[in-house]
This record gives sequence, structure tokens and C-alpha cells, in this order.
Amino acid sequence: MMGPLGTRHSLEWLLGLYFLSHIPITLLVDLQAVLPCDLYPLELRNLQQWYTEEFKDPLLQNAPVWFKSFLFCELVFQLPFFPVATYAFFKGGCRWICTPAIIYSVQTITTLIPILSTFLLEDFSKASCFREQGPKTFHERLFLVSVYMPYFLIPLILLLFMLQNPYYKSEEKRKKK
Repeated sequence: MMGPLGTRHSLEWLLGLYFLSHIPITLLVDLQAVLPCDLYPLELRNLQQWYTEEFKDPLLQNAPVWFKSFLFCELVFQLPFFPVATYAFFKGGCRWICTPAIIYSVQTITTLIPILSTFLLEDFSKASCFREQGPKTFHERLFLVSVYMPYFLIPLILLLFMLQNPYYKSEEKRKKK
């Protein structure tokens, strides 16, 4: 059976993989909606087009201003944090990552709520900003939600881990000094 230390290390590795994988996804796919298309080779633009059509993702097909603002925050605040978090979680035991990880997780969870709500509740056939693009069936909506859900659940796990794990809790830090 795995003890608390083994559980903490396993979760830190999972988080390290999450942040490491987020770097290319952000750079190569997400930011195409806010950066000039000339920065991306045709193959990457085609990949994004395939994704948006296959998964019926209206936010990346024709990004509304509110979604672009989330992507801008991803570029300016989250992207610089990803390699730092990758390092901290792969190294393990870096208590200094606690506050930045809490900030990241709260910001990410907060942005995912309107995104997931849009996928579940928006009437894409009537919303002019989406030009009738987006999921048409409930199954397509759930499938799209499932693509984005890890970016809600993993930050939620991260938040709970930082707040509840005795190793990272503020009270524990003061006691060990």
C-alpha cells in the first residue's frame, strides 16, 4: 500500500505531466485564436481547423472577445507558469509552489465555468457570434465538455491538494521552520 509520501509524489508527478503537456497545447493550438496566423505553419493551422470541425468547438472556430480574453490570460499569466510548475512538481517537495499553484487553479477553474456553461447551455443555432457553429446534439455537447473537463478537474485537484495536504498547508510550514 502507498503511504502519504508515495501518494504525494504520485500526485506531484501527475501534476508535472499535466503542466508539461499544457505547454505545447497552449503554444500550438490555443493561442492560434489570439496570435497572428503567420506565426503558425500551415500544418498547425490545419490541425486546429481539423480539431474545431471534428469536435465542433465554436470557441476556437470563431473566438468571441470574452474567450480571447481568457486566452490572453493564458498567454500572459499561465504559459510562463507552466515550466515553473513542471519543474516544481517533477522535482517534488517544493513548498514555494503552493501559492502560485492556488492562484493558477482558481483562475483556471473560474474561466472554465463560463466555457463549460456555454457548451452546455448556449443555443448555437441562434447565437449570432457563433454563426451556427458548435455542437448540435446533446451527445456532441457532452463530448466537447469531456475535452475541456480535465482542464477543470485537474486544477480542482491541484487546489484541494495545495489546501489539504499537510506538507503544503501554511500551518505545517510555520511549525517546521
